[in-house]
Amino acid sequence: MLIEKKKIMLFFCSLFMKIHSVIPRKILKRSRDFVDGDELDRYDLSGRRKAFLMCVKKNRPGADQDVKLMKDWLGQCHFECTLCIDPDKEELLEKLTSFRDGLNGIKNEIGCCLVTLMSHGENGFIKMEDGDRVGLENVFEMFNNKNCPALHEKPKIFIIQACRGERRDNGVETDDEPMDSDDVSEKKRLPTFSDYFIIYPTQADHVALRHPRTGSVMIEAMTNVFKQYGNRWHIADFFTKVNNRVVHTEFHLQEEPIKVSLVMESTLTKFVYF
Repeated sequence: MLIEKKKIMLFFCSLFMKIHSVIPRKILKRSRDFVDGDELDRYDLSGRRKAFLMCVKKNRPGADQDVKLMKDWLGQCHFECTLCIDPDKEELLEKLTSFRDGLNGIKNEIGCCLVTLMSHGENGFIKMEDGDRVGLENVFEMFNNKNCPALHEKPKIFIIQACRGERRDNGVETDDEPMDSDDVSEKKRLPTFSDYFIIYPTQADHVALRHPRTGSVMIEAMTNVFKQYGNRWHIADFFTKVNNRVVHTEFHLQEEPIKVSLVMESTLTKFVYF
């Protein structure tokens, strides 16, 4: 009887080993390693998120829709928004300076800054309702590490919705299927310009697209992609998705086909997740 029991036990042990050998073991990644690395690679946006939203509506049908969509998007991303509608050059610069000084005044509470400028424009400039121009480099400079210490090592996002010239890209027909230094200083130093992310709605010297009813092509695509994916994407990946949607959509301007592609410029050092 004892021998029979041993045989039965040996049989089940052998069966278990065979089953165990053919079932692949899942190698679990240590959650601590993942979380630590993930946190190190992300900007800390736990502080206040401040946004400046400027829009020139004059002679820009659809601009009201752009403001609505941007306000909704900024709200969903938990930004406190400062509005600036139809300013002249002096008013815009004054309000941007006040906005920047406000950030410096609450330095330790800031997590992120986002500036949206929607207007007419040309390469390197945006235009006010009276035709005066404001240089984009002057705007970017206002928030650099020298002039805005509150944003040291914090993301500075700029969304520019304006033409960059008069050129039009009618696209092309295709046969393809659719589709370091050794010096060590006691005091830490940063480049004058770092942690920037700038998005343009079109290539340099080209027109941007805006529909008189639904608003700007880029702004509409942004909100549609956000509705679909939410904040799961790092900002560069998010705008890559937006660009994919824009590039593969057919547009016409005065009955001619026209194509646009967004342009991203980045000096970010970490990932931005809203």
